[in-house]
Amino acid sequence: MEYLIAFTIVMVFMLIGDWVSAATKAFIPSIFITAVLFAIGFWTIIPKDIVAKASFNTAFTGMGVSLLLVHLGTLMSLKELVNQWKAVCIALLGVLGTLVLTLTVGTLIFDWHTVVAAIPPLTGGMVATLLMTDGLKAAGATTLVALPVSMFILHSFIGYPMTAILLRKEGRRLKEELKSGKGHIDPNAPKITGMADSLDTQKHILHLPEQFQSPVFIIVRVALIALLGNWLAGLMHGVINANVICLILGVIAHQVGLLEDNALTRAGVFNWLIYGLMAYVFSQLSLTTPDIIGGILVQILVLIALGILGMFIASYVLAKPFGMSKQMAFAFSLTALFGFPADFILTTEVCRTIADNEEEEEYLTQNMLPKMLVGGFATVSMASVIIASVFLKLI
Repeated sequence: MEYLIAFTIVMVFMLIGDWVSAATKAFIPSIFITAVLFAIGFWTIIPKDIVAKASFNTAFTGMGVSLLLVHLGTLMSLKELVNQWKAVCIALLGVLGTLVLTLTVGTLIFDWHTVVAAIPPLTGGMVATLLMTDGLKAAGATTLVALPVSMFILHSFIGYPMTAILLRKEGRRLKEELKSGKGHIDPNAPKITGMADSLDTQKHILHLPEQFQSPVFIIVRVALIALLGNWLAGLMHGVINANVICLILGVIAHQVGLLEDNALTRAGVFNWLIYGLMAYVFSQLSLTTPDIIGGILVQILVLIALGILGMFIASYVLAKPFGMSKQMAFAFSLTALFGFPADFILTTEVCRTIADNEEEEEYLTQNMLPKMLVGGFATVSMASVIIASVFLKLI
């Protein structure tokens, strides 16, 4: 019963965060509320090992990260990346702008290890945070563990409303464009209702009867590819991080038809994995105290400001040459702060609330959503994993 109580408490914290986010239309991120609940709990009456007792321990995390990275590969369409190459370039160069400013100006203000520990989550999401927290603990730098966790919690609190404001501005511009006759709806564009619908690789190289196409068959294939990625990393003695290899193999397996689009969601285990991994990230707050958080808050906020400034400069410079509005280019860069599914939720919410009719909503969706999705995958799914893997060697 002790383990069930622990699991229930962890899930209730997740639920409260989710409800607050839904009630505020993602203006207050769920991870912020959940993190506050965990922090208060750890500093008062909740046991430090509650997350481990809920079954989300280091073994779960080690398995989950590899599976999740293979899964992220199944969310990517190389064709869509090519079609939206401008958005990919702006998003990646925005990340580069973040790295340049934080590694130059940031290291003049704070010590090197502080910057290295905090930056990967700023250029990505949960996976980068997991890689950094585990790497810091393995290196014995437990005093720095609060940095990536705090960055993960706080940067989305700033990124969500900023991106929503930019998308609303772009949405109003597109509405005027459509009304003036300068814009037209593409009748051949797919109706995007979810990420899987925007992908086009439904070919399969394993032609088994339908009764054998079960969820566990998907999980086994994902697990085998994750196992292969870790085995190859071992052969190369860690020259290329296992997580990067898992991501690459996931992309390849998806493109050749070995894995379905959105594999783990189709298998019904994606939410279980993502909540478990999030719980593990929040469990790192058990290593902190109010004094520690208060001591690093200024560092985190300054690095976030530098990172966003770097994104702004890069997108501002590139917007005109790439034929895009400044607000849309900046929004691409900001996808590095959250990625999928937040980019999908934010964009569709803005399209729905800005549009006055279905025609306008379709036009806004066609012109905004594919770019935002691709930008998020380029930054969070690809760039952040590589950056975190490199930065781990710099600690």
